[in-house]
Amino acid sequence: MSDTAEQGMAAPGITQSRAEAVNAAETRELYKKREPIYPKLAHGKFRFAKWVIMALALGVYYLIPFLRWDRGPDAPDQAVLVDFAHGRFYFFFIEVWPQEIYYITGLLIMAALGLFLASALFGRVWCGYACPQTVWTDLFIMVERLFEGDRNARIKLDRAPWSFDKAWRKIGKHAIWLVIAFATGGAWILYFHDAWDTLANFFSGTAAPSSYVFAGVLTFTTYTLAGTMREQVCTYMCPWPRIQAAMTDRDALNVTYRIDRGEPRGAHKKSDSWDDRGDCVDCKQCVAVCPMGIDIRDGSQLECIQCALCIDACDDIMEKVGRPTGLITYETDDNIDRYVAGEKPIYRFVRPRTMVYAVALVIVSALMLGALLTRTELELNSQRDRNPNYVRLSDGSVRNGYTVNVINKANSGRVMRLEVEGGAAIRPRILGASDEQPDQILIGPDRSQDYVVYLTLPADAIDGPREEIRFRVVDLETGEVATTRSVLITGAP
Repeated sequence: MSDTAEQGMAAPGITQSRAEAVNAAETRELYKKREPIYPKLAHGKFRFAKWVIMALALGVYYLIPFLRWDRGPDAPDQAVLVDFAHGRFYFFFIEVWPQEIYYITGLLIMAALGLFLASALFGRVWCGYACPQTVWTDLFIMVERLFEGDRNARIKLDRAPWSFDKAWRKIGKHAIWLVIAFATGGAWILYFHDAWDTLANFFSGTAAPSSYVFAGVLTFTTYTLAGTMREQVCTYMCPWPRIQAAMTDRDALNVTYRIDRGEPRGAHKKSDSWDDRGDCVDCKQCVAVCPMGIDIRDGSQLECIQCALCIDACDDIMEKVGRPTGLITYETDDNIDRYVAGEKPIYRFVRPRTMVYAVALVIVSALMLGALLTRTELELNSQRDRNPNYVRLSDGSVRNGYTVNVINKANSGRVMRLEVEGGAAIRPRILGASDEQPDQILIGPDRSQDYVVYLTLPADAIDGPREEIRFRVVDLETGEVATTRSVLITGAP
């Protein structure tokens, strides 16, 4: 309902809001049609923090594809690029090949552990500030407020009959929403092809069909989720509120109503004493600013995303009525019980749960850093031909065929010598090698290349059914070496 002057006064100079918790668990039906929520603009440190994080997050998402990074000739110069066509993931100075997918796995594990640790310490801080659904919903509400006004004005506009004023405000709002949604989908495809080329091709109609498909899908999902579904995504679609219960405990900081200070609540007149009553004047400003449509005073709720806007709203009211701020604050469940019992709060940030998450995060981070620092730019793999397993030549010698794969991750070509270790009598032959340099191979920059190699073992050197061997390539300029193990099958009993 609209907040009007006719509503009672919660305290001198404080109008009591008519806001109701339309998303309260006890009144929400399982298949209830969505009831619009009109969050009021809050002012305070948490609202400012959300503005800053939103600006940073959107800036990173929209601008990163246009950053350049010089990798040398014949290499893409986009700083962050997922190049499916050539099987590469570029991230500034890091180049990840398909066989190095463990780097992506490690990053995902680090992200999960970081989220677990943050939740164990500060509850759903990710949901309240950095989740894409929260960030884009905040942006869409800002646009909505720009066209339709704050809470009361939006409620009044929705109830008013259609007119030119209402039409242009609604059309303008949805038009800007579509522009933002399209920019979101358009920015996503720029991560998979050169940003500037893709941008030009997209609007000239010459981009790949997949570019239009993904841009359209992301435009639709952004517009729908951030514009029309909003809190329903967090309440019904997102699994994290349900998983979080296993990640946190009673020592985690959560946005909480200080029941020991607030009750009994009620309107307060200027001449009344504050004795034998709580600090809550039941102004419902905490409900009015909540983007999830809940009342934080009802206790811990799955729907709460811990955005802390209710803290800003409540602190503002407490200052106006001359009471201490912090009636709604970040606090632990155990400390709320201690306050009720008249005890002092205890904060336990270092506890078994947080130590497990922190230690696991440090270990995985160290392993990732170690793998990155010891990463080589030359790799060697081999695959022995199995059809046939071996060939018996007319002079009694045995020949095996191999496919030797050389991976050159450097941005320059290499001249290398291929060696075989394991038996002095083994005679290698590289298919296609020159007669003058039969043991040398050439490979271009940033390339994976296969070579067919035949190994022949004379009959008088055969002393068993198999020989353990090792292929070895040596960069003739830098001396860098890569090796791989294999076997030579002789067929001897």
